[in-house]
Amino acid sequence: MTDSEVSVLLHCAAWSGLLESQVQAELSDRFNRQTDPTVEHQIEEVWTERVSKEPWLFNGSKFRLHSFRLASSSSASPKHPAGTHRPHAAVLGRELDHCRRSEEDDDLCINDSPGDAIQSGSAERNGPVSSQESDDQKAAPLLTLRLGLTCYKDYLGTNWSRRAAELRRRGEVEFGDPRALLAQPLGVGGVLCTDDGQVVLIRRSQRVAEAGGLLDIPGGHPEPKAVCERLGRRVREEQIGVHMMQPRPVVSELFSSVCAEIRDEVNVPLSCLGAPVLMGVALNHTSAGRPSAEFYVSCSLTSDEVRRLYRKGGAEASESTDIIFLCKTEVLQLDRRSPLWSELCPSAKGAVLLYQTVKPEDRETAASVNTPR
Repeated sequence: MTDSEVSVLLHCAAWSGLLESQVQAELSDRFNRQTDPTVEHQIEEVWTERVSKEPWLFNGSKFRLHSFRLASSSSASPKHPAGTHRPHAAVLGRELDHCRRSEEDDDLCINDSPGDAIQSGSAERNGPVSSQESDDQKAAPLLTLRLGLTCYKDYLGTNWSRRAAELRRRGEVEFGDPRALLAQPLGVGGVLCTDDGQVVLIRRSQRVAEAGGLLDIPGGHPEPKAVCERLGRRVREEQIGVHMMQPRPVVSELFSSVCAEIRDEVNVPLSCLGAPVLMGVALNHTSAGRPSAEFYVSCSLTSDEVRRLYRKGGAEASESTDIIFLCKTEVLQLDRRSPLWSELCPSAKGAVLLYQTVKPEDRETAASVNTPR
């Protein structure tokens, strides 16, 4: 299924999603946005105009997704303790980046084969990992995210700018990468599934900056400042650099931030949420291909219990006006022919596409089968 508003950049169907221990980050200034005097001037103009109309806007730092690397054929699925989600034993045959793709590649959507872990190139699925392989090999991360830094001001002045298409063309011509001049802040979103098999959607307020009135999943951004604070560094947003952070806390922030967004937007306590499972990364083409990491998060509460908590109001209750529940079967069957599809904002569409492809519940089934009784 294709949709002009969204496409899938990366999915983790070979493992039914990835846990935090299976993901690593590579941090570098090389992964920041390319700068240009003309572009910087345009960004300042856009920001000045927006702040004059919305003085409450805050220019926070964000992580920038530059590219990614999947496991090579010498890597294997790591061990998981009993009771955790255990992935299918699978490896990929080659490393792939998206940093040099053409603009046409952005429109690629999910392959017919859910075992492929990316939508371009070939990927091989091998059999179960040999018991002779070392523990170090089995513990090797399966996905590396190459991250730089950007900020909200740069996002408004590039991805969300009227000149976004021009910036993409320039990026392709001057740098061989249509995203080179774009902020590309990495967002997060969570497909939250209740104990009685209902998926949570929220109706966005008309006051939010994007997709007002549409249905969405809980989501937001991992915060570089939170990583610095976790490492004991007290810095202002404009002072943050990649040299102040470490890869593992960055990955931890990526995974924990989606749970924090669920807590703040739906008012579900963190203690009621399962470990997030990364399904993949979707691109929002209404904002020039802005990336968002989409997760599956189980919840120990029923839909009625979640509804009652939501109505009490969370820290970010003003961002939505209603909560809606769909059973898993309905979500798996959603497509462009479904009346509800037109009500979904692009981030929710991307999460649904990933959920349909990755089927993260397969991890829970495998875990229950492999858990000693």
